[in-house]
Amino acid sequence: MTAYAAIIGTKDNPVYELEMGPINEKLDRSLNSHLNQFIVHSSLDIVDQLQWTSNAFYMKTIDQFHEMYISAYVTPSNMRFMLLHQNQSADNIKLFFQELHELYIKTLMSPFYQPNQPIRSQAFDLKVRSIARRYL
Repeated sequence: MTAYAAIIGTKDNPVYELEMGPINEKLDRSLNSHLNQFIVHSSLDIVDQLQWTSNAFYMKTIDQFHEMYISAYVTPSNMRFMLLHQNQSADNIKLFFQELHELYIKTLMSPFYQPNQPIRSQAFDLKVRSIARRYL
């Protein structure tokens, strides 16, 4: 399983990031991390255009970089969930995004969390990793 998931805030700021396995084994880890961020953030313009043409939250595969695909999910509050992945089942990716959205909503309800701020909770991270293992 190789994937990179990110929650992007309304101000195009990263709220949460998760790397699951090496994306490109030829690159070192720090360069790989920056490359993943660059690929995902370069797809935000496509998400911004597509969100006005569809009522669906899940946008399937919106972009491609070599053998990696970028899928997106936009919440009603304009938070963007991005996933850089290898070719995987669209149904599993949709389920991953839906459970991630539900988990994010639970985090928003916490009085200790401010919207658009980075999520640093270990419990949140463990739950996202569990969801990723289940669906990706």
